[in-house]
Amino acid sequence: MKSWFRRLIALPFAAMLALAAPLAVAADGTVILVHGAFADGSSWSKVIQLLEAKGLRVIAVQLPMTSLADDAAVTTRAIDRASGPVTLVGHSWGGTVITEAGTAEKVRSLVYVAAFANDPGESDQDLLKGYPNAPGAAAIQVDPSGFAHLSDEGVDKDFAPDLPAGERRLVAATQGPIRAANFGEKTTAAAWATKPNWYVVAAEDRMIPPALEEAMARKIKARMTVLKSSHVAMLAQPEAVAKVIEAAAGFR
Repeated sequence: MKSWFRRLIALPFAAMLALAAPLAVAADGTVILVHGAFADGSSWSKVIQLLEAKGLRVIAVQLPMTSLADDAAVTTRAIDRASGPVTLVGHSWGGTVITEAGTAEKVRSLVYVAAFANDPGESDQDLLKGYPNAPGAAAIQVDPSGFAHLSDEGVDKDFAPDLPAGERRLVAATQGPIRAANFGEKTTAAAWATKPNWYVVAAEDRMIPPALEEAMARKIKARMTVLKSSHVAMLAQPEAVAKVIEAAAGFR
């Protein structure tokens, strides 16, 4: 009897099972982070560091927020230049964008973070119907050119109330105005229908009703994580959000 075979049959049963078990899949490829309204790519700053520490490549897009088509085009360009399979992550309005742009073949999985997950032909305004107005809606101000931003008070009380004061000031200073009409634009696709997806519900969200977030997560059959967080879960609880993204990128 060959020596390697004698050593094998001498192993404890548990060790033999471990040898036979499939290896865990490591996270790989590129993570593309799509910010939401009243934000920019810096809203992912904490999560970027955590993902890169795991060896993942990261791209944080900068959306013009001039139309759904414009934002989807910017995201598609990021997908095209990404190396390896893509994990596409959207926050808030960014969820609508990844729903539209995420059908690309390179996209392996989707992650929604307190984000809209639209059906084809459905706008964000359509999704909000039937739910009470979120407290933060009153803090949205639209300028004469039709672009919306949040007041400083809205950032403090509704958008990011669980961040330290200095971080709230940074969020207010770096926010990107969004064309208000974007919220009425309807998607033409639903990437979540053909891709594995994850959803982070922000249970203390004052911008999107948490009940709507849970309903969207169930609708798309997402692997759901509920965090006791404001709308900006990726800044308030970056470790928990990064863990969900790592799972979508290959961790089990």
